[in-house]
Formats: sequence, structure tokens, C-alpha cells
Amino acid sequence: MTEPFNFANHPHRRRNPLTDDWVLVSPHRNKRPWQGQIEPEASKVLSTYDASCYLCPGNQRMSGASNPDYIHPFVFDNDFPALTDTPQSLDVVDPLFTVHAESGACRVVSYSPDHSKSLAELSTAEINQVVACWIEQNKILGERFPWVQIFENKGEMMGCSMPHPHGQIWAQSHAPTLLLREEISQRHYHADHGRALLLDYAQRELEDGSRVVVNNDDWVAVVPFWAAWPFETMLLPRFSVARLTELNTSQGNSLAQLLGRLLARYDNLFECSFPYSMGWHGGPYNNKSLPHWQLHAHFYPPLLRSQNVRKFMVGYEMFAEAQRDLTPEQAAAILRALPATHYKNRKTA
Repeated sequence: MTEPFNFANHPHRRRNPLTDDWVLVSPHRNKRPWQGQIEPEASKVLSTYDASCYLCPGNQRMSGASNPDYIHPFVFDNDFPALTDTPQSLDVVDPLFTVHAESGACRVVSYSPDHSKSLAELSTAEINQVVACWIEQNKILGERFPWVQIFENKGEMMGCSMPHPHGQIWAQSHAPTLLLREEISQRHYHADHGRALLLDYAQRELEDGSRVVVNNDDWVAVVPFWAAWPFETMLLPRFSVARLTELNTSQGNSLAQLLGRLLARYDNLFECSFPYSMGWHGGPYNNKSLPHWQLHAHFYPPLLRSQNVRKFMVGYEMFAEAQRDLTPEQAAAILRALPATHYKNRKTA
């Protein structure tokens, strides 16, 4: 007798409606032994201030500029920007060698003056200051550029070049590749259904519950049905909103509260400062009417089994499509069961 299909046991593919990518889910492979690379334990204890740090208050950066003695999130133009004000326009249209000049701006956001505290370790009030900073920078940069991308690479494993907790904001003239794909998919879904794709998706996830990690009245964090990274999450609003600048004070406050609960679970998973790449996706600022767009954030953490074992996107992933070894439902259940307060601040382990 043929065994009935089981999502938790049998290989299957899932489609990402935002990008039209597919991911291969192979839950049975999570039982295989691991004799691959073991990451060194992150044992370094950071002090609240480091005289050699380019981001600590009062210190001098590589450019020669000195940081102020800031007490709130500190923003400055990146000393080594990937995007600048391009002096002249350039367009080369060729089926094989197309080129467009690109103008933009890059900024760095130090989350707090405390060198030792990641975003996960800040208080809700401190995270709220970061959210307010993100909103303000979107307002400023959105007046000059249509596309504003907030992101963070946390931890050496993710290529972070400075240990002081910080993120970045890049703004540019043309739609980045992934945001353009999300723009097209969301626009098509809205044309077909008359509703926003991610607003419908958030509601369906809340009704199902199996992939929900944490939620409040305004926001929900889920392991997406199509997640590629082991403990990937997507943070979604439960109300219609296209850009960070459209959030009111209450919605910003509830976002800060939910971020703290989500990030604490990440650190609690393997009791380490959990590495990840995080990015906010919002609609463009050169279009006032965006009924199809829903603001959202992606979290892509690489750790798989412990703080020493990571997921590598190589081989099949590089040459075919993304593949994962535990189902999104299993990952969500693991994260959901963890305490919402940071392990360093818990009285009991």
C-alpha cells in the first residue's frame, strides 16, 4: 500500500508568489549526520564602549570625521558608499551589454551608543527609537529617490565589517531586481483579485497558525510557506500600508514591541547572538497610489542546527533552486516555543 503524502516526511516544492521562485523542501534530510564545517563559537564579550570602534560615540571614523557623543540612534553618510550622485546620465541599450547610470545615497545607522547591545538586546523603547529613525530616513531619502532599502547584516558570518550593532540604508533611482519582481507580482495579484497579496497572505497565515511565530494586533511574524533559509521569517503588517512613512505612532510602537519578541526568540534558539541578514521592502516614493504594495521585512538567518552549524546555499541551490531540510511549519514551531525575553535577561535558562 502506498504511503499517503505527508508534508513533514516527503520531498515537495513550494512556490513563492512574491518572486515566482520555487523551493525544494526535503524534510527527511534533516536526519543526516553532519561532518561538514563547524563554525567557531562566538565567545567574545563586547564592552559598552570600544576606543577602537569606528561607530562608538566620540570616536574618529576612517574618513577622519568624528562621531558626536550621541545617546540615540546615530545616522551618517557612509564613508565608503556603494551609490553616489552620478555626475551624468548614461544609457547603453544593447541586447547583450545594457548599461544604466545609477544615482543614489548610502547611510549607516548605529542603533545605540552601547557597543555591546544588538537590536535584540535593546529595550522596546530603544527599538522604538530605531523604528522612528528608519521612518525619518525614509521621509528624507524618499524625497530624492523612489527606492529606499533598509537592511542589516548581523554578525561576522553575514559579512558584517564592524561589531558595533548597526544597519544601513541605501536609496537609488532604479528599482532593485528583487523589489522589481515583488512589484510585478503584487501588481498582478491585485489586478486579478482586487486585494493586496501580502495582506491576504497575512490573514491566511493567522487563520492557519502553523507558521506563525509571534503576533500582536498590528503585526505578525511567520516562517513563510516558501521559506528557503532554515529559520527564515517574514514580518508583515495586519493592515494596509505600503511604506514605513505611512505608519502612525501606535503602529510604530507595536512594531518595536514585536521586533523585540521576534529577535529575542532568535537569540534564544541557540543561546547566541543570532546572525542574520534583514531587509525592509516598501513601495516606491514616486507613486502616490500603491493599493497593491504591502510593507514587509525579510529575515534570513544562516544557522541550521546550532550556533556552530550553518546552512550553505551551494551546489543544487546555486545551480537549480533553493532547498531546505526542515519544513517551515517545523521551524515555526521551534521558534514559537522559545521565550520572548532575551536569554541573557532571563532568570532561568
